[in-house]
Amino acid sequence: MIITATLVLHLHLPGCRSLKEKRRRLKPLLARLHREFNVSTAELAHNDVWQSAQIGCTMLGNDAIHLQRALQTIGQWVETYWPDVLVEDESIVVR
Repeated sequence: MIITATLVLHLHLPGCRSLKEKRRRLKPLLARLHREFNVSTAELAHNDVWQSAQIGCTMLGNDAIHLQRALQTIGQWVETYWPDVLVEDESIVVR
């Protein structure tokens, strides 16, 4: 059975003054998450808000516990390695 796990992060990007600057800050983050954690990433919401973003990270597998643990580390990683991005909220859905 294939299990899908999705992490949704609500981010605050302090000091962002344009959508262009927001994209410039999010694009490398999404690419790095893909490389570091082998997840699919996308910006999900708040597309027209300069200092706010909602991103999603998704993994597929056959062990729900492993997927959940793997996704839990991503929020901590973002807070540690991307100090200019603040994680306001995170949620994980496993199906």
